[in-house]
Amino acid sequence: MASKTVRSRAPLRLGLAGGGTDVSPYSELYGGNVLNASINMHAYCTITTSEVDEVVFHAADLGETWRSTAASSIPLEGPLVLHKATYNRVVRDFNGGERLPVRVTTHADAPPGSGVGTSSTMVVAILRAYQELLKLPLGEYDLAQLAYDIERRDCGLAGGKQDQYAATFGGFNFMEFFSDDRVIVNPLRIRDEIINEIECSMLLYFTGRSRESANIINDQIHTAESGDGGSLQAMHSVKKSAMEMKEALLKADIRTMAAILHEAWEAKRKMAKSISNPHIDEIYGRAMDAGALSAKISGAGGGGFMMMFVEPTSRLDVMSALSGLQGSFYRFHFTKEGAQGWHV
Repeated sequence: MASKTVRSRAPLRLGLAGGGTDVSPYSELYGGNVLNASINMHAYCTITTSEVDEVVFHAADLGETWRSTAASSIPLEGPLVLHKATYNRVVRDFNGGERLPVRVTTHADAPPGSGVGTSSTMVVAILRAYQELLKLPLGEYDLAQLAYDIERRDCGLAGGKQDQYAATFGGFNFMEFFSDDRVIVNPLRIRDEIINEIECSMLLYFTGRSRESANIINDQIHTAESGDGGSLQAMHSVKKSAMEMKEALLKADIRTMAAILHEAWEAKRKMAKSISNPHIDEIYGRAMDAGALSAKISGAGGGGFMMMFVEPTSRLDVMSALSGLQGSFYRFHFTKEGAQGWHV
């Protein structure tokens, strides 16, 4: 039988407000609210059926390859655990437990630990490719929840729910998280001229890869479980900021959006000690001194991408102020499409 090839891509996202309140047990106990938006950076996957009885996983951007004789289940150890876990789920739930000889090749426009949901988005992209290959009857909520189950339950990796839903749905979304894995995604209809103004008023700066996200998330879990007064109140403030940011966004009130981002960053820093560090503080200080209106790390914290609101006429001043540091600015645009798959 001739081999078949499918491809997919899923967008990365910027967390505009509410990040961290989608992490259990906070979302289970108090409900979480998150506002995020997909951008024109993606995770990509190509799957080709193999004519030989083997499975090959290749992460081109990480320089990692794993291969083995095709099996109905692959141990979740060694490299490329997310690739293996996704394969296991697809074989178990949708292929009758029959092994699936395939070559899976992936890459992403941003490294893991950069705060834009790369790992979770990669699972969505891989799943979307399998969906295309096997014609799986999965809706958007099904796909996002399955990606969450694979990463959080099958692999035991700590984290929230927003990334899987952002990658699947795409666009600007206000998300609500409840107990029992209930999620409501509210797509926001934003006029093009508002999106244009936000893009002109934002900078995206890569501070370096974060190696703290798992520790930060564990700190947040401890906060929710222990009821630590100050940190818990900070999480409540972060949740409230998502609702306020949604209103400012819909009204195209950039100044208020910038102010909310500033308040959200101050609250987020109180959620866990490792969210900021001297390197991030220096970037923040230089940007603000050069005229930035506000800035906040996207994602769990400890590194990764920092979003900045600026006056469009002051963009170059802020960029110049950070030119001597070991970081880089990324050009980006907001996108409206979620995960996509197609046959080649």
